[in-house]
Amino acid sequence: MNIVLVSSEVVPFAKTGGLADVAGTLPIALRAEGHQVSIFMPRYKDVSKQKFGLTSVLKRVRLRMETGTKEFNIFTAMLPGTDIPVYFIDKELYFQREQLYQENGQDYPDNAERFHYFCLAVLESLKVLDISPDVIHCNDWQTAMIPVYLKTTLQEDPFYKNIATIYTIHNLAYQGLFEFDVLSQLGLDEALFHSDRLEFWGKVNFSKGGLVYADILNTVSERYSKEIQSNEFGCGLDGLLSSRAKDLYGILNGLDYTQWNPETDPTLPANFSVATLEKKAESKKKLLKLNKLTYSEDVPVLGLISRLADQKGFDILSSVIDQILNMNVQFVLLGTGDPKYHDLFEALEKKYSKKMKASLKFDGALSQLVYAGSDMFLMPSHYEPCGLGQLISLKYGTVPIVRETGGLADTIIDADQDPKNGNGFMFSEYTGEALLDAVKRAVAGYSQNKKRWQAIQKRGMDADFSWGASARKYGELYQKALEKKQVPA
Repeated sequence: MNIVLVSSEVVPFAKTGGLADVAGTLPIALRAEGHQVSIFMPRYKDVSKQKFGLTSVLKRVRLRMETGTKEFNIFTAMLPGTDIPVYFIDKELYFQREQLYQENGQDYPDNAERFHYFCLAVLESLKVLDISPDVIHCNDWQTAMIPVYLKTTLQEDPFYKNIATIYTIHNLAYQGLFEFDVLSQLGLDEALFHSDRLEFWGKVNFSKGGLVYADILNTVSERYSKEIQSNEFGCGLDGLLSSRAKDLYGILNGLDYTQWNPETDPTLPANFSVATLEKKAESKKKLLKLNKLTYSEDVPVLGLISRLADQKGFDILSSVIDQILNMNVQFVLLGTGDPKYHDLFEALEKKYSKKMKASLKFDGALSQLVYAGSDMFLMPSHYEPCGLGQLISLKYGTVPIVRETGGLADTIIDADQDPKNGNGFMFSEYTGEALLDAVKRAVAGYSQNKKRWQAIQKRGMDADFSWGASARKYGELYQKALEKKQVPA
């Protein structure tokens, strides 16, 4: 099958979050399954010819729009280590900026225009490059106008007539909401401003366009595909998603074990495996030394790598963090986010200087050491569409403590509830007390029975969350999309 995957970010070219990881790794697994795959993304400022070996494909491609004709260029490079082409939409006006979506915490005011243009440019590129995909796989709101156009203004164009679409929701909270007047600015038919189309509480919702017009919908875990049909997690779109339940699927994101593997990770002081689990202690020693904390085999280290935001559970964590730090534990945090949590953890670091360290920054090498050197990994998320942190920590023999939601619920089995299969500790109620209870159970498990604890670690390390199985499921979804080709009433 010929698949075109469209994403606003792809590793290693551009990344702000997990979307980029998926867009840069799923195509490799799809290629291994025998599919023909190509990727489209914007060419941002940091995607240089020198750094990534870009070559020019076409210059001054004319894109005719209701508001006039605007030209763009197409560059290409191979996804590193593969024969998968990545095509870059080069439009200086829209994409040569300091960041991808915002600066200084403020969205670019022309984001609607930028990504509407990107969607149209991708569709025009397919035609001028003579790429005829069976399926276009769209990801999040920045690509959501592609299925809209294929089912409206382009539906009679013979070149596009047989192309099916899949729209993947990576996080429903990010929807691409804009004022009504963007319709006229972008030359869009005002008939689209309807509650059955793109209208959402008086605004234009790009993501809703994808949810209405794509042939098949999916999100990044089975549990999350059910949760977003509820009022609590549906972000105002639960009714629409419930109406399309028969077309909505959940496929768990995979993990790239070429990057995340303690047996080969070059950043670790000593590589380790299930058979040499005792060498994990070297990473713990290095992590604690780096953070000016004292090593003790008997004191477990709680690791946390996250965006500091309520969604990630910091509201309930903050209510019990003093009680946690008064236990026989050490705590290492890495991440940035809401200023109120920066202030909180800076104050806690001073208060518990011998027990915790907060690195309020992004640091790729340090993150790998936190995963490898911690004994437990906290993910108390309010919601978590998939989550990669728990998958990485499992591979590194670091036992997850998670809330029962989204992909966390799909991947973690509570060791107290299911002693034979347990690979972590889980709590259901979204309260500080429930989180504290899970931490207490984990710390007790670590302290009281080393043999049992190692069994939990090894089950996590032996689990296979690679992309292979997920890629096969995507292959099945692509087939469903081809068979469906739904046209909304």
